[in-house]
Amino acid sequence: MERIHNFSAGPAVLPREVLEQASDELMNWHGCGMSVMEMSHRGKEFGTILEAAEADLRTLLGIPANYRVLFLQGGATLQFAQVPMNLLAGDSADYIVTGDWSKKAYKEAQRFGAVHQAASTEADGFTSFPAGSDLKLNPDAAYLHLCSNETIRGVELFDFSALPKGVPLVADMSSHILSRPIDVSRFGLIYAGAQKNIGPAGVCLVVVREDLLGKVAAGTPTLLDYAVQAEQHSMLNTPPTFAIYMAGLVFKWLIRQGGLAAMEQVNIEKARMLYAMIDRSGFYHNPVQPACRSRMNVPFTLRDPKLDESFIEQARQHGILQIKGHKSVGGMRASIYNAMPLDGVQALMDFMDAFEQQHG
Repeated sequence: MERIHNFSAGPAVLPREVLEQASDELMNWHGCGMSVMEMSHRGKEFGTILEAAEADLRTLLGIPANYRVLFLQGGATLQFAQVPMNLLAGDSADYIVTGDWSKKAYKEAQRFGAVHQAASTEADGFTSFPAGSDLKLNPDAAYLHLCSNETIRGVELFDFSALPKGVPLVADMSSHILSRPIDVSRFGLIYAGAQKNIGPAGVCLVVVREDLLGKVAAGTPTLLDYAVQAEQHSMLNTPPTFAIYMAGLVFKWLIRQGGLAAMEQVNIEKARMLYAMIDRSGFYHNPVQPACRSRMNVPFTLRDPKLDESFIEQARQHGILQIKGHKSVGGMRASIYNAMPLDGVQALMDFMDAFEQQHG
């Protein structure tokens, strides 16, 4: 069966090479006579997989030695609670609200202590990122939280220089991690659900600076204590072994592509192509301010919403799937993560052009 062009926001498209390698190794990983899914997480075979995954991730992101890498469960959504449980420590925290996910993180964190909204772009429909001068920050906050790429609305922050340096910066990077180089040392903690740009659903990556460990609130479940998870190398309980294995294959694939600097150039070109087509069309529209447009998630609307269902159905017939926008905003959304090739974006553009010619 021919594979389709999958524009899902997550679980998302994976590199074909990775899927083929996983298929080849599914029944018998490296001659050990069993699948990764059957391995003991305490055995030497999985230990090799876990060690390689962390080492390759450290190489890709340039993670400093004083940061711990955790492979956790519960997705990024659990981190909305786990972050304040571990970092708030009876103090206050600031949150920048730029979309649905950062809004949910802010709301969840309020359950655990004094949490303040440093800025919000909800009034403009979450179509921008606030300027540094617009942030109302507490210099004594335990941390400053933001979502650096909002999957639903398609807003991305590219320059972190305007954010304060005296307060630990916590970032939800679920939908753009590994799409470009970042300075990890600029952050106190980074978290990311895997199912967008890392691998299949089931594992959440956390990269945390060591000096932030050990501040967990009293009563926090042991499983949610970053320090304990770090001590146990993410194996306090049985980790999502197959999801970690798949993530490791993706890390190796990224290294073979030339690393994150090379991936960034490809991602820039994919986004440039698609946004340029939308902008020159009177039929399609993207509401996000150009300087804040996500390279990973491109939402757009049709001039006539009555054509939405026809667009989705005809796209499906052309092998273009998962193009429907999030239920909270409607319209369309093309998620063009690392694994989406240029020819997939071109196929979408060709269909969009043909549909406009038919209905414009």
